[in-house]
Amino acid sequence: MTLGTTTQASYTQDPGPFDWYQKYPALSPLLHLYVPLHNRVLVIGCGNAAISEDMANDGFEDIVNIDISWVVIEAMQTKYQDIPALKYIQMDVRDMSGFESGSFDAVLDKGTPDSIMCGHNSLENASKMLEEVGRVLKGNGVYILITYGAPAYRLPMLKKLSLWTIKLHVVEKPMADGNAEQIKWELTNPVSLDETGSSVETALGRTPEVHFIYVCTKDESLQSSSSKQEIEF
Repeated sequence: MTLGTTTQASYTQDPGPFDWYQKYPALSPLLHLYVPLHNRVLVIGCGNAAISEDMANDGFEDIVNIDISWVVIEAMQTKYQDIPALKYIQMDVRDMSGFESGSFDAVLDKGTPDSIMCGHNSLENASKMLEEVGRVLKGNGVYILITYGAPAYRLPMLKKLSLWTIKLHVVEKPMADGNAEQIKWELTNPVSLDETGSSVETALGRTPEVHFIYVCTKDESLQSSSSKQEIEF
C-alpha cells in the first residue's frame, strides 16, 4: 500500500500475510454486487494480503495485482505461481503505463490514497494515481475504494477528476467497540450521499465506527472535462 522504501523493509522483516482494513469475507457481498466473476480485476497496492487468493477461491477468474515493492511481488509470484487466476506485477500506481487504457473492468483499492496522504508531494501523487486508475478502467468500469476517509475529505478528491458517478457504502471496522447504540448499516445498501457528504452524518451519526467504501463508476460522458484538473484535499 505504501509508496516508500519502508515497505521493502517491512515485507522483508515480516513476510506473513496482512490485510489492510477489511478481509475478504466482510467485503465479498459488495464485490459480488458490482463485479461479475468473469471481469478482469486490478488490485492496486496489493502487498501480501490474502484478499486476492480469497477472490480466486470464490470464483473470480482474472485478478492482476500490483505493488511498488519488488520484495513482496517476487514473494507473491512464487507463492501463487500455480494459480492461473492470480498475476503479480511490480508497478507504481502513479505510472501504470504497462497497461493499455481501458484494460480492466474493476479496480480494487484498500487504502492507497490514505497512504499517499501521509507521504511527500501528496497532492501530485494522488492526482497521478487517480488519473491512472481512471485511464486503465473500461467505460462503465468500477473503482472500489475502501478507506477511513469520510466524505468531507474524500469526495472533493474523487469529484475533482470528473470521471465517475459515486455511490457510498459502509462496513463496520473489525475492531469496533461494540456499542449497542451504534447504527448498523447493511453493506450492500448505499448510504444517501449529497454534494458535501453531510447526509452521511445524518444517517450514521457523527463518528461512526466504519470504513467508507466509494464505488466509482466510470462515466465516459464526464471525461472531456477531467483531463488536466488538479486534485485538492
